Amino acid sequence: MLSTVTAVSRPILKVECTMKRPFKVTAEKFPTFLPSDVERIKDTFALKLAARIERLPVSVSFREDSVMSSCVTPLIRNEITPVVLLHGFDSSCLEWRYTYPLLEEAGLETWAFDILGWGFSDLDKLPPCDVVSKREHFYKFWKSHIRRPVVLVGPSLGAAVAIDIAFNHPEAVESLVLMDASVYAEGTGNLATLPKAAAYAGVYLLKSIPLRLYVNFICFNGISLETSWDWTKIGRLHCLYPWWEDATVSFMTSGGYNVTSLIKRVSQKTLILWGEDDQIISNKLAWRLHGELSNARVEQISNCGHLPHVEKPAAVAKLIAEFVRETSRCKEVESIS
Repeated sequence: MLSTVTAVSRPILKVECTMKRPFKVTAEKFPTFLPSDVERIKDTFALKLAARIERLPVSVSFREDSVMSSCVTPLIRNEITPVVLLHGFDSSCLEWRYTYPLLEEAGLETWAFDILGWGFSDLDKLPPCDVVSKREHFYKFWKSHIRRPVVLVGPSLGAAVAIDIAFNHPEAVESLVLMDASVYAEGTGNLATLPKAAAYAGVYLLKSIPLRLYVNFICFNGISLETSWDWTKIGRLHCLYPWWEDATVSFMTSGGYNVTSLIKRVSQKTLILWGEDDQIISNKLAWRLHGELSNARVEQISNCGHLPHVEKPAAVAKLIAEFVRETSRCKEVESIS
């Protein structure tokens, strides 16, 4: 099944995120573990979400003490299946600054989770940041703090993370939402064999402002320079931790995610969302992914690039909320029958 969500095209990107309650954010409300550069951000939605980030303890097998793991916890707890939001490669929960409040307004129990090695967790005692460690970290977080099956949402590389978790821990994942999914890459490729010095040089470039500005312009339709500059500050905020380079090199040299062989073995019901104008990953791959998953449907979002939850949050929130409620209704019918 394929359908298109129509959105109005604008010459300059303007994100619309309607909230029922106004809010104010002041610097003293930010958790003290965030880099001080958070105060240089202008985006009020990013500031609002940053003020809600907290660290919860997660016990893992690969480290003696708990990982103090960054996330945004829900204001709402109810009987509807919880939604857990992952993020893309080298990013953080701040990706969800526009969509998260809309999901809460829709009455969903919503978590935003920082994948191990990225985001704002305390990695002063650096753990391994390979795929197995990232998977265990999420699972132990889920087992400690959520403890019931979730709708797992993965954008870009987060879709590969979601598939890896859904396959290896099906008890934790009731259904999936995959957005502009980066699931057909063969891990980090040749980067896995780079000498350490070269790997660190590449990671240093990854943090650079010019590269981040360029990525913004190819990710989004009609973005202004002012917006791109602010979004660059948001996108690289987690890179300012002293352990970020080591954590990223750990992931890159480990080989990364290669989940292509797992896709056909994923049994969970799946919603595939894709920006029609994605310049990073062709929306034609939505069809391939749809054909390889056993129980999936596709919704394409018009006038939208690689990150629909940033560019078209209202459309994304609506589709996720409808999917969650539809999945919950099906579960109720199955339990009755």
